[in-house]
Amino acid sequence: MQPAVLIRLRPTGPWRFGPGDGGDTRLDFTFRSDRLYSAVTLAMRNLGFLEEWLDATARRPEPAVTFSSLFPFQTDVLFAPPPASLWPPAASLVVSPSPVFLSKLRWSAARFVPLSVVETILTGQSLLADQWIPDPESGCLLRRDRPSSSPFRAQTRSGAAVDRLGNGAAEINSRACVEFESGSGLWTLARYADAQSESEWNSRVEAAFRLLADSGFGARRTSGWGQAETPEFQRGEWPKLLFPKLSRRAINGSGSDENASEPSLYWLLALFVPASTDGIDWSSGDYRLVRRGGFVENGAASGAAKKALNMIAEGSVIACAKEPVGTAVDVAPDGFPHPAYRAGFAFALKLPTPGPEAPDIVEAPPGEQLGGPGEELPPCAPESSIGQPPSEAETEHPAETPEIETPTEPPNPPEEAHAASAQAEADTQETASEPAPAEQPEKGEEAPSDEL
Repeated sequence: MQPAVLIRLRPTGPWRFGPGDGGDTRLDFTFRSDRLYSAVTLAMRNLGFLEEWLDATARRPEPAVTFSSLFPFQTDVLFAPPPASLWPPAASLVVSPSPVFLSKLRWSAARFVPLSVVETILTGQSLLADQWIPDPESGCLLRRDRPSSSPFRAQTRSGAAVDRLGNGAAEINSRACVEFESGSGLWTLARYADAQSESEWNSRVEAAFRLLADSGFGARRTSGWGQAETPEFQRGEWPKLLFPKLSRRAINGSGSDENASEPSLYWLLALFVPASTDGIDWSSGDYRLVRRGGFVENGAASGAAKKALNMIAEGSVIACAKEPVGTAVDVAPDGFPHPAYRAGFAFALKLPTPGPEAPDIVEAPPGEQLGGPGEELPPCAPESSIGQPPSEAETEHPAETPEIETPTEPPNPPEEAHAASAQAEADTQETASEPAPAEQPEKGEEAPSDEL
């Protein structure tokens, strides 16, 4: 295990982390790890640690500090993109006392899933379908039996630039932003290479996040956007800090690899660019690409466009013989006076190897201890290349969040209740022998995002 610190940010106003294609009314719902690394690097420059920080991260084969992307949380529930090879969950892992939930629940509509649900799937336990519902506004999977509002929602705010020296003409502009509900915010995990790296950098990383909480993350910082309350820090060990059940299984030897030479599957929680020594098996796994762009922010040189780079997105599952490391790529424009690094360091969790079959255990409320083997991971067709952008036929634009279907027919009258119940049982028996295959997430390319 490695030292780590869980960082929670509670926004005090709107945040904007949108695409870099000029779309003021569009948003990227994830504050990605490369953008977070850039923000921390600028904070380190203001704190006087820039060269030391670059030597410890971008200029080092294995970075001393690695960040996950910023993901939403609500009260004590942390959300993250689920492993692409395990989501939507297999039909064998989903149970419900009513077939209505099995037919109406659209698991693929959830872009963010509670970490407890991911751990339930990884430990081979069953999910109760009637307990969960995807939120159409935020894309988070929420508990049906716990009334709560969306953790965040997209809004559009308008402003006007007024010519006070001329005839008073005004130029109106509108921009999309993300607004968070009370008790919600964003979280990230900072992982240190070893105890010495933690001792050297933990206090500096915390200072950088405190500075960024005051000055702001993302766009429109001069207008007060992107600010947060004093960050909350929780120190621990990775992965125990987020996945205590999996950590206990690893300590007890459950689900260990029988053949270490075979590639293992790793779930990514940050954008990733493979290093030359990572040895990724591109014939396995389930991953998708995003194309990242942006602009340089450095005094007089601000505004220069960085080179675009294809990266593997969060939630992807890759296969390699050892834990991936990743690298930082210099994306500075040609002839630029200094490098401009885009962080592609791997922040990955090794998925457990399926073990012997065990009795089916239904998901328990938070706090109860459950265990069990994981399910075998389905293979997925690989991308043709990582270094090159996908072809036009492979490129897909992000779709709007699917709406949750709800029954529109009125309830059966009392005299037809018995007949309708019998018909529902007959339909259930006919469809039970032929379960529908789990939907597989589509691969595609997301729109570029602006950078700090």
